[in-house]
Amino acid sequence: MEIRREKMRKQEDVKYYHSMVVVVMIVMVLSLLHLGPAMAINFNYVDALEKSFLFLEAQRSGKLPPNQRVHWRGDSGLEDGSSAGVDLVGGYYDAGDNVKFGLPMAFTITMLSWSVIEYGSQMEKVGQLGYCMDAIKWGTDYFIKAHHEPDILFGEVGDGDSDHNCWQRPEDMTTSREAYAVTKENPGSDLAAETAAAMAAASIAFRNIDPVYSSELLRHARELFRFADTYRGKYDSSIPLAKKYYQSQSGYNDELLWGAIWLHEATNEEAYLQYVASNAEQMGGTVWTMNQFSWENKYVGVQLKATKLLLDGKTGSYTPIFEQYQAKAEYFLCAALQKNNGPQMQLTPGGMYWIFRWNNMQYVTSAAFLLTVAHDYYSAVEKQLSHCSAPVENWELLAAGKAQVDYLLGKNIRGQSYLVGFGPNYPQRVHHRGASIVSLKQNPQFVSCRGGYEDWYIVQDRNPNLLVGALVGGPDQNDNFVDERDAYEMTEPTTYNTAPLVGVLARLQGVEEGTLRKPGVQFLSSYCCWIFPLLFSNFTYWFLWRTFNIAISN
Repeated sequence: MEIRREKMRKQEDVKYYHSMVVVVMIVMVLSLLHLGPAMAINFNYVDALEKSFLFLEAQRSGKLPPNQRVHWRGDSGLEDGSSAGVDLVGGYYDAGDNVKFGLPMAFTITMLSWSVIEYGSQMEKVGQLGYCMDAIKWGTDYFIKAHHEPDILFGEVGDGDSDHNCWQRPEDMTTSREAYAVTKENPGSDLAAETAAAMAAASIAFRNIDPVYSSELLRHARELFRFADTYRGKYDSSIPLAKKYYQSQSGYNDELLWGAIWLHEATNEEAYLQYVASNAEQMGGTVWTMNQFSWENKYVGVQLKATKLLLDGKTGSYTPIFEQYQAKAEYFLCAALQKNNGPQMQLTPGGMYWIFRWNNMQYVTSAAFLLTVAHDYYSAVEKQLSHCSAPVENWELLAAGKAQVDYLLGKNIRGQSYLVGFGPNYPQRVHHRGASIVSLKQNPQFVSCRGGYEDWYIVQDRNPNLLVGALVGGPDQNDNFVDERDAYEMTEPTTYNTAPLVGVLARLQGVEEGTLRKPGVQFLSSYCCWIFPLLFSNFTYWFLWRTFNIAISN
């Protein structure tokens, strides 16, 4: 009987100390939540914005202007287009190479223009609007040259294969500068329609600054859209060299819808709205649900812009169709918030959106941009998402976009900034020809095609030129990052990584943390990915349990 009572007493002790372990762990959680706001990291978004525009200046091709601020760069590509009898000097190199690819360049200009349309006043407030307008005009001036006839659009200058065989400064390049175009006979609807979107969006951005230039851009946008819609085909079938580097996997229907909805915003003409409505199902706008928005796939962008028209009460008799667009847009937004009725957007352990191993950061910045503008669209009409698996408050959208930007600026488990020149710890060996070779102005000695690989690419030294503002491809799905030039999936920057980012940075400057989060939520979302698993791990439980057992035995 005594043994039985002793056994029961021990069982009660076990229950008691199990309870004590749980209580202690809960107290630890509450303590962390209390400390959370004090541990929050605040970034200088204006500084990041300023640096982003410097990167775009470093990507310029052509005769550099007197107000060029990236002084280690020089003139390049001054004969571009001569082989085709046209002037194609100017534009942007897309990434760490010396080729001018039209499709990602057009998307870059579209996104910069969209950023000005939404957040131009915020840019102006911090003295950055002029730099953004310069960045847009550097692209649109080039597109005007590339579209010198109504049914011709040059979509590439240079050859990716020969370019990738060499490692040279753009000022020294000896690789092919052949120019490639889409025409009536060899169409490129995706390329032409994206360029139409870029010109239409830019025309809106310039409307109050330079009305004459705005009208010229709009004329090109109309012609390009008609060209794209009339002579249909994928651009990489007409420019096969582009397929290896910028393949149009989604086809051209998304770009046709994208171009049309931008032209509607630029003109307010019913015909373009009707186009978006009447082709909604046939072209996939109300069919496809997506987890990404990029230079290659514009569906979510179309769906969100269509949603704005719906929220603003501008869809008229097309409202039922635009409600379908809204449902698809909210699929993306809900997935980003981890509240989707279908699959959620994948997150790394540290909380970064993860889509693809090669240059994943492009999807991070584009998602952050869409979340940010969605917050503003819904908040303006005091409505909320209605297709998620749980209720969503509008602040969650902006907070989610901010979390992605904060991650890439250094609020991650590595303490690593992926924006070059920002913060104390950023990539030093960026995969970029111009940045990794000593400046022509410092050492004018010619760098040969293969000599560049031997003397500059394979060495372990830091890049001699700091590519300030470059947003590299970023870490892998486990938040691991390798700062090496040959790790190009991680260390190569692109213009289309940067373009969506500038809009979010402009929007976030001046935003108070408390307006985005309920008490404690900031800390939860930022740190739960590594603190909570630690708190509730088997090791932690064993450690506390062992501590109580020692206390019992004593």
